[in-house]
Amino acid sequence: MGRRADQVGEHRTAFDRNKKKIYATQKLCGICGQPVDFSLRYPNPMSKTVDHIIPINRGGHPSDLANLQLAHLSCNRQKSDKVLQETSPPASEGIISNRNLPQSFDWASYRTR
Repeated sequence: MGRRADQVGEHRTAFDRNKKKIYATQKLCGICGQPVDFSLRYPNPMSKTVDHIIPINRGGHPSDLANLQLAHLSCNRQKSDKVLQETSPPASEGIISNRNLPQSFDWASYRTR
């Protein structure tokens, strides 16, 4: 299995640059809408990560800032390569959201040993 386009080549530098911009400007998880605690570190499920709004394997751009959002690690893993299916017309044209994905576990109450 090969590495994703945001992990190698020309997109790696752009992804890293945009990840820094997201961490500096965004405070809420783009998937669940809850605040992200920047003091938490991987592998804590509530730690920060960058989510591809449209997954790379579904045609999303690997490093474009418009396709990246802040997310909790657990939310990003649960979302995986899913894309929100709108059941009603979007409130605003061009805005994509993943906040309607079901949550199977309350990760805010999760405690490591």
